[in-house]
Amino acid sequence: MNFRLDGKKVLVVGAGRGLGRAIADGLAEQGAVVYGTSRDQATSREIAERYGTAPLSVDLSDADSIRAFVADLLELTGGIDLLVNNAGLNIPKPAVEVTEQDWNAVLGTNLTGPFFMTTALAKAWLEAGTTGSVVNVASQAGIVAIEDRAAYGASKAALIHLTKVLALEWASKGIRINAVAPTFIRTELTESTLNDPQRAAELLGRIPVGRFGQPEDVVGAVLYLLGETSALVTGHTLTIDGGYTIR
Repeated sequence: MNFRLDGKKVLVVGAGRGLGRAIADGLAEQGAVVYGTSRDQATSREIAERYGTAPLSVDLSDADSIRAFVADLLELTGGIDLLVNNAGLNIPKPAVEVTEQDWNAVLGTNLTGPFFMTTALAKAWLEAGTTGSVVNVASQAGIVAIEDRAAYGASKAALIHLTKVLALEWASKGIRINAVAPTFIRTELTESTLNDPQRAAELLGRIPVGRFGQPEDVVGAVLYLLGETSALVTGHTLTIDGGYTIR
């Protein structure tokens, strides 16, 4: 079993902090050449310095911007082998309080962005006759209902189904599309929720293994799905939830 990715060029969308940064670090540790994006220019430069690559920024809500970004990236790198669609947005609110702006922002980042990023790269792979592997970072909220997450849950459920459809379309061409669906992972992005004793206790009571996730729990799954160890796996969503979605 070899999880090394030596020399593989991987694009991690949303690599500036939290889970995305942990995934990018894990890929780099396994020998991958990591290109990471952020919406923020300063963070993009920090990512580039961290991995010794170029600073990258992209508007995930705009398909034309994504296609132009991919064209520039392919010219810069000579080709990308692997893709991790990690960037995500959650605006927790009761459903009756969700505005059209909230809805469009969440679905734009969590669904529109991954779709057009993946199809732009896949088009290049198909035209060149090369293979590729993609991991979409979904969520347990796309599998089971979680309160105050109507837009977020809908976007992640759609991303899980999109993973299946794209996998089916491109399987015969050697392009694999998979997803991971984590539970609550301890990062700076979940700090406010998990540091609330009452809310944390309530959520922990839904996780049979009795703990929240750590970034490394997700990193290992992404490494597996990206690499050749999972060569026969496509269209699959791997839940990393400590049993949250069992019931």
